[in-house]
Amino acid sequence: MGSSQADKAASHQRIVTAAAARIRRAGVDGLSVADLMREAGLTHGGFYRHFGSRDDLVVEAVETALAHGSRRAEAAARQGGPEALAATIDAYLSRLHRDKPETGCAVAALPADIARSSQRARAAYTAQVRRYLDLLAGLTPAGEPDDPPFILATLVGAIALARAVDDPGLSDEILERVALMLHRHIQGEYAPSAAIGIAHDSGIPRPAPRAGERDATFGA
Repeated sequence: MGSSQADKAASHQRIVTAAAARIRRAGVDGLSVADLMREAGLTHGGFYRHFGSRDDLVVEAVETALAHGSRRAEAAARQGGPEALAATIDAYLSRLHRDKPETGCAVAALPADIARSSQRARAAYTAQVRRYLDLLAGLTPAGEPDDPPFILATLVGAIALARAVDDPGLSDEILERVALMLHRHIQGEYAPSAAIGIAHDSGIPRPAPRAGERDATFGA
């Protein structure tokens, strides 16, 4: 690849990465091409060297945002078993994930936008939902088919509510009580592990974090 092509590819990726963060933070309607190009250090007029339209950018940004969350979730799942499931619940329902949507899960950040978006964006979103369902199925060894959609829908709904309300105390309560309910659910089905510690101040066990781990599977 020539130098000019490499520079163009790097600029393209910079734009898409910045757009993927912006749509998770502000939604698709909050994506301003002028502001985005300024953030990427490029001119507004240069946008059309990379994309045929704003809609083309949105689709690429959605795909990038979804892939970002998928890599983090898959990395967490490699621990395997109920400990990984409990850690995933805690990371997803953490204050860090709530407060930094731009680096978090696009499945939770974008459902309303995607429902009104192009077929390509909806297909990418659907594929990511299926990947998460498969991942959760692998973390629920009892094999209960209702569990993956129940857990995913509960996680996504809880983080969306916690971000939407304007009362910080209520937001924290939503995260803590939903996490508590999910821990009770999974512990009713799977035997506790010796690696389990205490979650929050609720008395509900969860896996103790490993040294050096960040408290956000889906967050920053």
